Amino acid sequence: MSVGRGAVMTDVQVHKVRFEPVGIEMEVEEGETVLDAAFRQGISLMHGCKEGQCGSCKSKLVDGDIELMKYSTFALPDYESENGHVLLCRTHAYSDVSFELLNYDEDLLRRSIAVKTFRGRVAAITALTSDIRLLEIDIDKPMKFWAGQYVDLTIDDGRITRAFSMANAPGEGARLSFIIKTYPNGAFSSQLDGGLGVGDVVTAKGPYGTCFRREERPGPMLLIGGGSGMSPLWSILADHIASREQRPIRFFYGARTRADLFYLDELAAIGGQLADFRFVPALSHATADDHWDGETGFVHEVVARHLRQEGLAGTIDAYACGPTPMIDAVLPILQVNGVEPDHIYFDKFTPAVR
Repeated sequence: MSVGRGAVMTDVQVHKVRFEPVGIEMEVEEGETVLDAAFRQGISLMHGCKEGQCGSCKSKLVDGDIELMKYSTFALPDYESENGHVLLCRTHAYSDVSFELLNYDEDLLRRSIAVKTFRGRVAAITALTSDIRLLEIDIDKPMKFWAGQYVDLTIDDGRITRAFSMANAPGEGARLSFIIKTYPNGAFSSQLDGGLGVGDVVTAKGPYGTCFRREERPGPMLLIGGGSGMSPLWSILADHIASREQRPIRFFYGARTRADLFYLDELAAIGGQLADFRFVPALSHATADDHWDGETGFVHEVVARHLRQEGLAGTIDAYACGPTPMIDAVLPILQVNGVEPDHIYFDKFTPAVR
């Protein structure tokens, strides 16, 4: 599966790539990954972390010479790599190659958007809770994206790059907003408390992501999030409202205490705009000081209770965004309650590895 490098070439070598069973062809340059080449040419393949950690872009090599960059064996175990499986985000091609896509979404392929780089500046940073910030940036030209997608943001003269989901709906001009959870030692997020200021340069590269709003579907829509998982869900909800489509919506959001909730007034107002909308916040560590009479427990437990009690009719679309443990707990709950796997869209917020 790997090939040794020969003499150094001064010209960039370009190879052809074919994806089966969809029959899509493209080019890849030596030195770029197959997944990056697809992004560059507007071919949206299934993907997640883009760093060899999640396995979302796992495919099978059919023919050709490739080399894999370092990856996690959690994403690609040895027994799979020995049988020709690869991670497209870690794959370099050194000949014409063909792959069998193990996971693909025809809707995603049909709605592909070429990844581009946008220069921007910080417009505002607002505290939403003690550890969640709203970052707004103005970019040099409007970005086309689907509600729920994300970009890579780079600051500090290119030294710090992190992925964040847009919180605004598409089509809102050249301003992007992001709901971001801060960490004391976070290379990017810690900069939101004094290190980064209005007017500072930020570069946005994207869009990425497969967890975006599917349009013109009449069945119920579930939005499930925790922490900064609010960001893509807020974008999806805003985009749904702008579309004027009507469908039952249940929005479940998990937080530790009442002080970790935000946008409550805005969510109450949304209830007056949509015919069948319910926001269900759940506190996992409610205290007496919270004076809380709402749902308690982890958000996946609350989702399970509500789905059993309500018995929503129709084909359900579910969008889950947040920390990996939350997503891992929610997915089986959805399937047990009749949500079809190909109607479950999720975005795991994995720790940065760079």
